[in-house]
Amino acid sequence: MIRAIFFDRDGVLNEEVGYLWEIEKFKWIDGAREAVKFCNEHSILTVVVTNQGGIARGLYTIEDVENLHGFMQKSLAQIGAHLDAFYFCPHHPEGIVEKFSVACDCRKPKPGLILRACQDFKIDPSQAILFGDTDRDIQAAEAAGLHAGIFFNGGNLLDAIKNFLIR
Repeated sequence: MIRAIFFDRDGVLNEEVGYLWEIEKFKWIDGAREAVKFCNEHSILTVVVTNQGGIARGLYTIEDVENLHGFMQKSLAQIGAHLDAFYFCPHHPEGIVEKFSVACDCRKPKPGLILRACQDFKIDPSQAILFGDTDRDIQAAEAAGLHAGIFFNGGNLLDAIKNFLIR
């Protein structure tokens, strides 16, 4: 039984535009909002785990990311859905913002974000999966001991989730 689904954000829930923090540039992936609602209706926790190295690079702030996540929640609420949590890594070892310009254990492919969410929500990693669009997402899922890391390369996210769950 899958108890939680972790989602990378950019390229999985929303279209990849590179360093997304501006609400006006946000566009949901086909079936993403419906996928979250499907999970909600089936008592599957929904958790976003996303690298946000643009913070360390000085392109935007933590508050900008939090505002975008708030916008996502409002958009989901319009269809009766919600994400249970957002975890993001503000670090990048080549950043220019000193306090975030570090190597860390939360930047994927390291599993820190996933492990922290598992601890916070008491999730058994073997009962969780991750949908990601890069090798580092899948590596983080494997390092965290998740049941599966699923490579999502576009299409309809709801269909991808249903296809995985009913196979």
